[in-house]
Amino acid sequence: MPLSRYRVIDLTTVRSGPTCTKILADLGADVLRVERPGDSGRDRVFFDQGDLQRNKKSLVLNLQHPKGVEILRALALRADVVVENYRPDVKHRLGIDYDSLSRENPRLVYASISGFGQSGPYRDRPGYDQIVQGMSGLMSLTGTDETAPLRIGIPIGDLLAGYFAALGILAALIERERSGQGQRVETSLLEALVGSLSFQAARYLNTAEVPPPVGNHHPLTAPMGVYRAKDGHLNLAVGNDDMWGRFCRALGLPELADDPRFAKAAARLKHRAAMDEILEAALAKKPATEWVELLNAAGVAGGPIYTLDQVFADPQVVQSGLVHELTHPLWGLHKVMGVPVHLHRTPARVTTAAPLPGAHTREVLEQLGCSVDMIDALLADGVVEEAKR
Repeated sequence: MPLSRYRVIDLTTVRSGPTCTKILADLGADVLRVERPGDSGRDRVFFDQGDLQRNKKSLVLNLQHPKGVEILRALALRADVVVENYRPDVKHRLGIDYDSLSRENPRLVYASISGFGQSGPYRDRPGYDQIVQGMSGLMSLTGTDETAPLRIGIPIGDLLAGYFAALGILAALIERERSGQGQRVETSLLEALVGSLSFQAARYLNTAEVPPPVGNHHPLTAPMGVYRAKDGHLNLAVGNDDMWGRFCRALGLPELADDPRFAKAAARLKHRAAMDEILEAALAKKPATEWVELLNAAGVAGGPIYTLDQVFADPQVVQSGLVHELTHPLWGLHKVMGVPVHLHRTPARVTTAAPLPGAHTREVLEQLGCSVDMIDALLADGVVEEAKR
C-alpha cells in the first residue's frame, strides 16, 4: 500500500486529528493510537468511533507518569510521523513537543492541529467546529437574510483541518526524501476554513464587498440553485451562456434564450427574480426526477436533492465502493466510509475495525524490548493499560 513503510504515532482525540490519521491508516501507514487512560473520546457513539479509529492499533499510555513519557519518546524514535491536537502548551509541558523529539529523531515529521494555531492571541482558546464555523465567516454566507447565520450540517472545520494536515504530512515526507530532515506541520480549524472560502474570500479581498447570504442561489451565477418542480425540488447549475440556450430549449421555451434580460450571464444575475418566476412556472409542469433526466440528456447540469437514505441507494454512490463493513468484538457488524480517492494499483483499504483501547499495549511494548515482567510492572503502576471487554 502507498504508505506501508511509514510509522505514525497518533496522539489525537475528538475529530480533526483522528480524521488525519484515518486517511494515513487507510493508505497503509502503521498508525498507533496512543490513548489516555479513560479517554472520554471513546464514550462517543460506536459508529462514530468505528469510522474514525478503524485500521489503527491502540496503546493506552499515561503521559502524566514519567515512565509513560519515556515510552512515548522511545516510540517517537522509531516513528516517521507524530500527530497531535493538544492545546499548544500541553506538548511542551509534557516534554513531547517537536524540538524535544526531533533532537533524538531528526527525520521526524511532527504535525500539530489546533483550533486557532500554535501562536497568536487565540492560541489557548478551546477550538470547536461550531465556534470556528462562525469565526471563519462561513456561517454568515450560509442561509438567507431571514435564516443566516447557519452552520454547515457536518463538522466541516474539523474535517478540512484533518485533510490539510494529512496533505502537509505527505508533502513533508516527500521532501524528507531529498533533505533527510523532518519538520513541523501545522494547521488549525480556523485556517482550514478561512483558507477554503474560495471565491467569496477573493471577492471581498479585491472589492471590499462583504458578500451577503443568498440561500440556495449561487452568488455570482444564475440560474444556479434550488428550484421547485411539480412534486418537489431539484438543483440546477446553468454555468454558461451555451448551456443557457440548451436549458431554454429543454424547457420548451427557446425564445427565452434570446430575451435581452437573460441572454448573458451578467443580465441573468441582474434579473434573477424575473427569470426565476418564469423558470418555476415551467418546471412545475413535470416531476423533479423527470426534469433531472431530461436536462442531463440535453447537456444541462441538474440533480436531485437527496436525503441520506436516497444517497446510499443511488447507483452511482453504490458503485463507488465507499461503504465498507467491519466486525468489532463489542459492536458486531457495522459500516464505515472509505477514503473517496482511488489509486488504481495501490488502493486505500479498510481492513480492521477500531481497536479496543489498549488492544495492542503488550505487542507495542514487546517491540520496544520490554519483558513480560516489565510489562506487568508497568500495568501495575498505571503507566499503561490493556484492553478490557
